[in-house]
Amino acid sequence: MNIKRERLHIVIAGLIIGVIASLLVFFGNPANMGFCIACFLRDTAGGLGLHRAAAVQYIRPEIIGLVLGSFGIALFKGEFSAKGGSAPLTRFVLGFFVMIGCLMFLGCPFRMILRLAGGDLNALLGGLGFVLGILAGVFFLKKGYSLKRSYSMARLEGFLFPAIQVVVFILLVAAPAFIYFTEAGGGPGAKHAAVLISLAAGLIVGALAQRTRLCMVGGIRDVVLFREPKLLMGFGAILISALVCNLILTGATDGAYFHLAFEGQPIAHTDGLWNCLGMVLVGFGCVLLGGCPLRQLVLSGEGSSDSAVTVLGLIVGAAFAHNFGLASSAEGPTANGKIAVVIGLAAAAAIGCLNTFRKKA
Repeated sequence: MNIKRERLHIVIAGLIIGVIASLLVFFGNPANMGFCIACFLRDTAGGLGLHRAAAVQYIRPEIIGLVLGSFGIALFKGEFSAKGGSAPLTRFVLGFFVMIGCLMFLGCPFRMILRLAGGDLNALLGGLGFVLGILAGVFFLKKGYSLKRSYSMARLEGFLFPAIQVVVFILLVAAPAFIYFTEAGGGPGAKHAAVLISLAAGLIVGALAQRTRLCMVGGIRDVVLFREPKLLMGFGAILISALVCNLILTGATDGAYFHLAFEGQPIAHTDGLWNCLGMVLVGFGCVLLGGCPLRQLVLSGEGSSDSAVTVLGLIVGAAFAHNFGLASSAEGPTANGKIAVVIGLAAAAAIGCLNTFRKKA
């Protein structure tokens, strides 16, 4: 496939994904949160009882769909490959701290774009931090940073994470007593599209992201390292299509799908410094991991146990953040959250140094 066709496919995929994300809000998801990997993993962690923050407990079918959509298309295209063994515990730790950064900002890179599309100007400061974090990670890449290669594994290893998603979906539908759901009106966890709509959206986005290799971290990284903008073009397309869809919905329904301001934004705070620093941690950690949270879910569907371990780190990070008061709220960041972000930045820097400047055997 030539580069022009690749770019066209990525832009088309981005346009479709942006519309899907905007319509998910129309169908019931929280405002400016049609699709947010960090928020949805946090909600799922709550739904499974890993944290007891009652406002954010719901097993999100979009996450299940992302993994299964990637899995299905990778299997169909012959791109499914079970592999792993590339510093799994390091990846778990990085995933943990990436989630801490996301919950400081209140969103992953995907939601950062959707917040911009909804008029949330706080996302501009998050975007600045995100770029700075990526540049920090690129510094280590240029110096030779590596978590070493992964290895081929038995196919069963690659099938396990998608199989777990099927089990989680059954738990969502069966709703046994040990699964938690936010009560109606009780918070963001109570706002969601119908299960089949959410699942279908996840399947489509997962398939499109698998085929196009969409990754916002990779997009900015590739522009810096190789002057190649194709991945970034996909997220630009998401921003444009979500913005246009939000404006259309606002005009057609008199709903608040677009509100250009810093103040009064849904599930957001206005502390610019910590919005920025939270996303510095996200950008830095994701470069060291080799992809954003969206990309990690897609890779886990393709058979990467390294990415599956990273996703587990994200989930544990979300549970830890809510159990220990690290996550921000509309009132702003917490003191514990600020400390956790600083620790995360130090941990990411240490991991970068130890995997870049260590003496070769």
